Amino acid sequence: MRIGTESFIHWNFDPVLFSIGDFGIRYYSLCWVIGFILGYFVIRQKFRKDQMDLSLLEPLLLYVILGALIGARLGHCFFYDWKYFSHHPLEIILPISITQSGVRFTGYAGLASHGGAIGLILCLLLFSKKYHVPLLNLLDYLAFAAPLAGAFIRIGNFFNSEILGAPTGTDWGVIFDRVDMIPRHPAQLYEALAYLISFLVLAYYIRHRKKHQPGTLFGLSIVLIFLSRFIIEFFKEVQEPFEVGLRGTIGMNMGQLLSVPFIIIGIFFLFRKN
Repeated sequence: MRIGTESFIHWNFDPVLFSIGDFGIRYYSLCWVIGFILGYFVIRQKFRKDQMDLSLLEPLLLYVILGALIGARLGHCFFYDWKYFSHHPLEIILPISITQSGVRFTGYAGLASHGGAIGLILCLLLFSKKYHVPLLNLLDYLAFAAPLAGAFIRIGNFFNSEILGAPTGTDWGVIFDRVDMIPRHPAQLYEALAYLISFLVLAYYIRHRKKHQPGTLFGLSIVLIFLSRFIIEFFKEVQEPFEVGLRGTIGMNMGQLLSVPFIIIGIFFLFRKN
């Protein structure tokens, strides 16, 4: 990273932490791991406070990891790039790219947060049925940890020079040298900051509201997360070409369109009565 004479920040960080042959570990992957670890400790603290069975934490973590990763992968394939993956179905489940020159390891390059949220909820439903823990309680636990994990994932996107912001003339514009020489909004960092603030709001709520209806924390969390996402999308470039037409037709891109149902669901849980 360097600051150019034009006062913009130049970001040309190598996204690969280290590599062995074609296999590489990226900072993005490391950010995912950090997010899961911090989320685990946050949930464990909440488990202890509520006198929950701590033996449930390890299987819960497994369900969360599988739900988030599988959901995020399928979300990207179906919501953002189905035209490609409908002709390359094997690449949906395997971290490879199949070309005329052969098979190349790529890792799971496409992950969508909306799909991850859906995958999490479905896996929590399965966990709830198997371990006989009320679903709304599980959603509240995960809702507290989710924005913290999401913040680190967006930092990982910044390391990857992806999910780019729209061009800007502001002094805090970032030029992603690996992409182009256009000063852009650091939208990834905007989103990471918004999620950290959301986490602090949730922590404040938990501390000052000793008792709350199950599902309320979940509602507040997804309203904060997806309302932030909806607003910050205005400072982003579209991720796929079809979103240009979508934005021109309905004034929203895919990220905003997918955020609306989550915001509505969150408002419902915030204001629902017993």
